Amino acid sequence: MQAVLNYLEQNKDRFISELCEFLSIPSISAQPEHDADMVRCAEWLKKHCEKIGMKTQVHKTARHPIFTATTPRAKNSKKPHYVVYGHFDVQPVDPLDLWKSPPFEPRIEGRTIYGRGTSDDKGQLFFHIKAVEAYLKTGTELPCDLTFLFEGEEEVGSNSLESFLVSHRDELRCRAFVVSDTGMPGLKYPALTYALRGLIAFEVKLQGPSQDLHSGLFGGTVDNPAMALCQMLGKLRDKDGHVTIPGFYDDVAPVTAFERKQFARLPMKESQYKKITGVPKLFGERGFSVHEQRGCRPTAEINGLTSGYQGEGNKTIVPAWASAKLTFRLVPNQKPEIIRKHVISYLKKICPPTVRMTIKTGHGGEPYLISPSDPLVKAALSTLEETFGHAPLAVRDGGSIPIVTQFKRVTHADTLLLGLALPGDNAHSPNEKFSLDCFELGARMSALLWQKLGKL
Repeated sequence: MQAVLNYLEQNKDRFISELCEFLSIPSISAQPEHDADMVRCAEWLKKHCEKIGMKTQVHKTARHPIFTATTPRAKNSKKPHYVVYGHFDVQPVDPLDLWKSPPFEPRIEGRTIYGRGTSDDKGQLFFHIKAVEAYLKTGTELPCDLTFLFEGEEEVGSNSLESFLVSHRDELRCRAFVVSDTGMPGLKYPALTYALRGLIAFEVKLQGPSQDLHSGLFGGTVDNPAMALCQMLGKLRDKDGHVTIPGFYDDVAPVTAFERKQFARLPMKESQYKKITGVPKLFGERGFSVHEQRGCRPTAEINGLTSGYQGEGNKTIVPAWASAKLTFRLVPNQKPEIIRKHVISYLKKICPPTVRMTIKTGHGGEPYLISPSDPLVKAALSTLEETFGHAPLAVRDGGSIPIVTQFKRVTHADTLLLGLALPGDNAHSPNEKFSLDCFELGARMSALLWQKLGKL
């Protein structure tokens, strides 16, 4: 095992150079003009992993490719099998003018690497590849059989993944999935995420007049769809941050004593949280701490508003329509299909008769939860402590990774969420970054993890 760790140390500069090459591919899954880049990125992974010594395949889907790689194994291997999941697609870069350097020209400043995809998720999936390389290139036997499963649609809803899981169920049957697409509070606070919030999305459109109208001639005689929509959206929550949709909280479990104890260990105080977000004052559901609000409580969010004239200067109109994109973050026990019914019913109830409403449901996913006392979790926490030299945390995260519940539904396997992104890494934002310390420790963590999991 020491040979593996020595290899990681001796080759760390080369690893970073290779990561920069990987990051330079603009694999933006949401934008059709980058479809060719999505294929190029999958082919880059194929070439790279074949050079390491793995068997690889790029799978075509209805949209973007899925990449798999497997470690060498005996035909009737008795080793436990684990699947490492990641995604090589990235978010759009807008607004581009807020980037301090081009998003697909990785920039290293001190012990930080900047660029789109650095922490979400190219940097994190890549350290798992490097850990396997260290085993294979030093001739050290892996205690587990491993499959890498990297997709190109995570940022657009993973629409091709579930059918892929079903059609490849036998090859992907495993003891557990390992995912590094989450974060931790700090280098002295390594963490395993044992719960995630779910998600359900909507697009609501109100149609008023058949076309934009002169606000002087018609204003005050027909309802303004933008005004009507804003009034409706204002009824989604009250002044205490409580979602007002009837039935919304019916299945929400209370925060446990264990969870409060873990939250109390988190190093980030509300003042630091406020500084990271850049807001003048925090706002959340009354009666809960910031960490409880983002990890244990559901939310209603407006993600986008569109209506009327958006150009320079004024245009005095009553707009013909207005639309809003909404998402609701869900917590364990909440079911997306039940919340969907509650939301639609409430919107219909509060919609005025002066406009016509259409509701389009978007992507979504169920919340996820694995017991902190599960042997898999204990092995992962032990690995974190050995890697970082600090007692790890078991935390709940506010984000959503819908594929985790797909894994459970299709393969019946649980997932270990071992993300190393830091709170200020700007995922989905301009100037995304990743700590090179986290990258190097991630490769070490991955190498040690297979030793721990191989003994279960």
